[in-house]
Amino acid sequence: MSGLITRRGLLAGISALGAGAALSACGAKTGSDTSKAAGAKADTSGDTVRVGLLNSLSGTMAISEVTVHNALLLAVKEVNAAGGVLGKQLKPVSQDGASDWPTFAEKAQALITDSKVVATFGCWTSASRKAVKPVFERNKSLLFYPVQYEGLEQSPYIFYSGATTNQQIVPALDYLKKQGLTKLYLVGSDYVFPRTANKIIKTYAKANGMEVLGEDYAPLGSTEFATIVNKVRSAGADAVFNTLNGDSNVAFFKEYKSAGLTAKKLPVLSVSIAEEEVKSIGTQYLEGQLTAWNYYQTTPGAANEKFVAAYQAAYGKDKPTSDPMEAAYISVHLWKAMVEKAGSFDVEKVKAASDGITFDAPEGKVTVDGATQHVHKTARIGKVTANGLIEEVWNSGGPIKPDPYLKGYDWAADL
Repeated sequence: MSGLITRRGLLAGISALGAGAALSACGAKTGSDTSKAAGAKADTSGDTVRVGLLNSLSGTMAISEVTVHNALLLAVKEVNAAGGVLGKQLKPVSQDGASDWPTFAEKAQALITDSKVVATFGCWTSASRKAVKPVFERNKSLLFYPVQYEGLEQSPYIFYSGATTNQQIVPALDYLKKQGLTKLYLVGSDYVFPRTANKIIKTYAKANGMEVLGEDYAPLGSTEFATIVNKVRSAGADAVFNTLNGDSNVAFFKEYKSAGLTAKKLPVLSVSIAEEEVKSIGTQYLEGQLTAWNYYQTTPGAANEKFVAAYQAAYGKDKPTSDPMEAAYISVHLWKAMVEKAGSFDVEKVKAASDGITFDAPEGKVTVDGATQHVHKTARIGKVTANGLIEEVWNSGGPIKPDPYLKGYDWAADL
């Protein structure tokens, strides 16, 4: 956590759209020997091939990322049990990003150069993704990124299996508007995703008859929310749009309840709290609050029943599944399908084969959009229940085509 705090000055001082360049520069300086970087080749010579798993197994983001790592391991196990990929078994190589962006860049380079992986799966925060993006681009190696994010990005060497803006944030705002909750207070962690997401939210609000009455940020890992919660309570908002990440949510929602604020009095819609975080924060602090995702453990369907049963058999009957876990899980299966369609582990051939790849996912059928390297996904709004699970209260009726730059929305033209 200390690494996060010492870098707060860097993260807090950059604008959302300029953050990528700043963090990319940071990552470029901290990777392992970059003289070996360009053209680093995966090792496909033996009966096994290595795949990289890059997650925060320690630090403030471990509350969310350990379970993503577990879901990736489950998918690798399933692929191997079904015969592997092109007749080769997968050997997972795990690296701990430690909730520290330069460490993510270092570990990404190690996976590519030292472990010679055929693909890497992982990252959570946009700051970590921005830090590793130039590493994967420089090496022409593939990253599969499994978490919803702020959009406004495409990379030739990243596949995004989580939601982009028009598959999560925009539907969430549409839902709030339909519920008559038009006066918003924005609370987020102080880094790329919340600042960019809130810029989009403010642009949407201006064009859709909504008001943003306040906007506050806290450092990742922060446990001090008394001031922010007091400002929220006195602002006169109808709802809070929450983009806090990691274990800061624990402190925020405890302070929220302590201040007498409830889901009935002032609902919070969160875009980074899933079932695992609900369990860690405590249902007593979250019951009735809203979330926006593409998958819940309660999502109906045989594919999800199989996924939940397999995960709980591997990690414990009391362990919930969540959207980021599911998006990570499907990313391994989608990559397998791309490789087999290409008939090769070669990165450029895999990319060329990606368009139209489908998978009967726990969230429902998903399809890869080769042009953007994102996935068609159904938007879902959920409500936290007393048993700690999240029940869907609305969905988009079917998969939404990814639009990371919001080109299909007139109000977003200036973004």
